[in-house]
This record gives sequence, structure tokens and C-alpha cells, in this order.
Amino acid sequence: MSSQTWAYTSNALVYSTIIVLAFSLLAFAADLAVGTGRKRADAAKLRRASLARQGGNGARGVGAAVLTSASPEAPADERWARVGVSLTTLAATLVVGGVVARGVSAQRPPWGNMYEFTITAVATMLVIWVGMLPRRPDWRDLGIVVVLFNLLLLGVAVLVLYTESAQLVPALKSYWLWIHVSAAIIASSVFAVGSLASVLYLFAERYERRATSLSRGGLLDALGARLPASDQLDKVAYQTIAFAFPLWFFAVVAGAVWAEDAWGRYWGWDPKEVWSFVTLVVYAAYLHARATAGWRGRPAAIIAIVGLAAFLFSYFGVNIFFVGLHSYGGA
Repeated sequence: MSSQTWAYTSNALVYSTIIVLAFSLLAFAADLAVGTGRKRADAAKLRRASLARQGGNGARGVGAAVLTSASPEAPADERWARVGVSLTTLAATLVVGGVVARGVSAQRPPWGNMYEFTITAVATMLVIWVGMLPRRPDWRDLGIVVVLFNLLLLGVAVLVLYTESAQLVPALKSYWLWIHVSAAIIASSVFAVGSLASVLYLFAERYERRATSLSRGGLLDALGARLPASDQLDKVAYQTIAFAFPLWFFAVVAGAVWAEDAWGRYWGWDPKEVWSFVTLVVYAAYLHARATAGWRGRPAAIIAIVGLAAFLFSYFGVNIFFVGLHSYGGA
């Protein structure tokens, strides 16, 4: 096939991914409403009623899972979760095909601009999430936020960031493109999974805190009751961010070495360099907070979310609103 045909194939696969992810999002929403989430909410309602009869004694404390776990006598209906996983697996396959087709079309690594970096990051995040499910079934509870986040990324990619397949600008024609950018893609994808787990943690932790005091529930509590125990979400967030941090550190160092090779200096306080370093510092603060007793829980989760915001600004904000040596994203 010609390069143009490969480019059209890539576009078709990316659009197909968006459609499949939209249906996957509906499936995970259904699971939260009437499947696994509903079973957790029913079990939590029984527990709250029991606490009310006891006058509020025996509140959750360390045993947080009691309020959110489903009763073993009545297993949750997981059909919608299984549908969501199946659709997300299909979406991961489609978007990987889209990335490969884009690379074949351009005859180079398929992450030479913001559009290509975005679809490659989506492919990486979905593959990591799907690939971890056999070993970590608890990751399935992240499905709704992982799918929503990636659906939004693909929407921005095709509506705002899309550029035609073309050759690399001279600054990117280096073997460091494989090393630096691939490390950044993997690290940012895993960072996103951990930070999204922290978002869910805040909802679950809020519900658990209010449930022990028998506070009246609202919309946020209804969501929190349908989520896994907060300590489980906190564990997922910590493990993923701890894995991604050295990769991001390596990506920053590799970028500095590449900068010396391309521009004759290791560090020049370019906006992209500054915000990449800010992201590194924020996630380092998260790991430190997570190891400090007074900063565990909500404060650490908030830092993880700030880290994701710093990365997103480093990626979107810097490339769009600032002018620097890294202003070749094609936006």
C-alpha cells in the first residue's frame, strides 16, 4: 500500500477506537450502576444500618473494606464489567494498529508530533491496563476512569492536534527519539493510571469517612459507596507511580543528553524542560508524602492529581501557549 493509504488506514483505526471506547465507557458505567458497584452499595447500606442500630459504634477505621465489599453470599453481576474489558481490549488492538499504520505511512517512529504522541500514549495506557488485568484483577475497577481519560485524549487528538503524516523536523532526526520519547510515553501513561486511581481514592475515602459518622449521603457518597475500598485504590496508585517515577527521571536525563547533542547544552530552562522537571518534583513529593505518616491518604492523593495536572500542562499547555526549542508539536 502507498503511504497515503497507510495514513488513511491509521485514521480509520483511530476513529474506530473512539467508537469502541465510547461503548466501553457505557459498559463500565452500567457496571458501576447495576453491577459490581450496585452490589457494593447494597452491602454498604446494610452496614450503615447495622452501625445505626449500634449507635455508631464499631465504625470502619482500619476495616474500610467492610462498607464497600459485596456479600459473598450474593456475588455481584459482572457481565457489564466483562463487556467493558472486552471492548477496551478491542480498542487497544485498534489504536495499536493505528499507531503502527501511522509509522509505516511516515517511514519513521510514530511520535514525531503531538497527535502521534497522544495516540501512542493512549495505546500504551490501554495495553498496560488490559495487560495487567490477569495479574491484578483489582485494576478492573479503574476501567471507567481509564476509558474516559483516553476517550478525551483521543477526542483532543483528532479534533485539535491532528496533523498530516509527514517527515520529521531536523531536530528530531536522532536515535534519541526512540530512547527519550518512548520512555516519556511509558512513564506518562503509568503516571496517569496511578493518578486516576488517586481520583477514585478521594471519592472512596470521603464516603468511608462520612459513613463512619453516619452522615447523610449525597451524590458523591453514592459514587463512593460503589467503589473499592480506599486502601485498595491507594495501593494501586502508589505502586504505579513508584514504577513510573524512575522511567520519567530517565526520560528527563535522556532529554538533557539529547539536548547537548542537538543544541550544545544539557539544560537551557526551555519551558518544556522546566515543566518536565516540575512534573518530576511533584511526583517525587508524592512518593515522599506516601512514605510520611502525616501525609498519607488524602494529601498524598491530591499531590498525585497535581502531578497529572503538571504533566498535562507540560504536554498541552507548553506546546500550545509557549514558544521554545520544543515548539514542533504540530498543534
